Amino acid sequence: MAISERTQESDGSGGFSRQSNSFTTSFGDGPGELPVEAGRYRLIAAMICPWAHRQLIVRELLGLQDVIGVGVVHPRRTRQGWRFALDQDNRDPVLGVEYLQEAYLAADPGYDKRGTVPAIVDVATGRVVNNHYHRLSNELEVSWERFHKADAPDLYPADQRGQIDQFNEWLFHNVNNGVYKCGFATSQQAYDAAYDALFDALDQLEERLTTRRFLWGEHITDSDVRLYATLARFDAAYYGGFKANRQRLIDFTHLWGYARDLYQTPGFGSTTDFEAIKEGYFGGEGVIGEGEPIIPKGPDQSGWTTPHERARLSATPDRKFLPKTPAPY
Repeated sequence: MAISERTQESDGSGGFSRQSNSFTTSFGDGPGELPVEAGRYRLIAAMICPWAHRQLIVRELLGLQDVIGVGVVHPRRTRQGWRFALDQDNRDPVLGVEYLQEAYLAADPGYDKRGTVPAIVDVATGRVVNNHYHRLSNELEVSWERFHKADAPDLYPADQRGQIDQFNEWLFHNVNNGVYKCGFATSQQAYDAAYDALFDALDQLEERLTTRRFLWGEHITDSDVRLYATLARFDAAYYGGFKANRQRLIDFTHLWGYARDLYQTPGFGSTTDFEAIKEGYFGGEGVIGEGEPIIPKGPDQSGWTTPHERARLSATPDRKFLPKTPAPY
């Protein structure tokens, strides 16, 4: 995010106010909804981005890899937007575009916001049809159920959705987006308030995880996916780059064990790219500082694979996921 764009996303008092999502049409079979069809869409992600990371985790956990394709932009966001600089000729091999912004402008020629990831693009038209990261994982968990693998977990149980939604809203404002409120604050007062809210929330989560293996108990849910994406970036980027520095993730006993438990679960660690995370946060134009980008060599990430001893909190330590029970959304 460039410096000028930070100003555009200010609350007027030095606080960070994230831009709204413009493409929020849901997937489904109803009038006006986006058709749920295998092979029709391409999920565009950046490995730096926690909002995109959520979707990659859920896509893998549910077995949607052959149903929804993925395009990955370079972790260093340019002033022209996210660029497909990892692909041959700097173009997405399916969409044929150099910058993700082209797919946004194809959908709306007057679009004047940042072209954000994750974005779902209709392959046939080359147009962005959904960038609603708040709800996209829930869409994959529910609306795309017919394409889930046979043993797909229930990450969004029908009888808990109200509670999960309420918790996820709190988690977003205080933790997921809370680190950005610290990093992009332009006044001391706004930074101090964001810092206090962030670490108060992390303290509450640390206490919650003292007696629970996962946020809702025995099984991994959508809430765990959302928290993990932030924790995976905490020491590598937010602690230093965003001045969220009361303590590191590894200084929390239970949050650190919990994060390792998830990292060692297929779908989580396999979609986590620490080098891309550092390159994106410290190397993107105007994100952290100006001048020649300096990418930190540390921190040492080897601790993510060490024993976590969290299984003792579970009555069924080898069953991290709740078996899926089909239910209407």
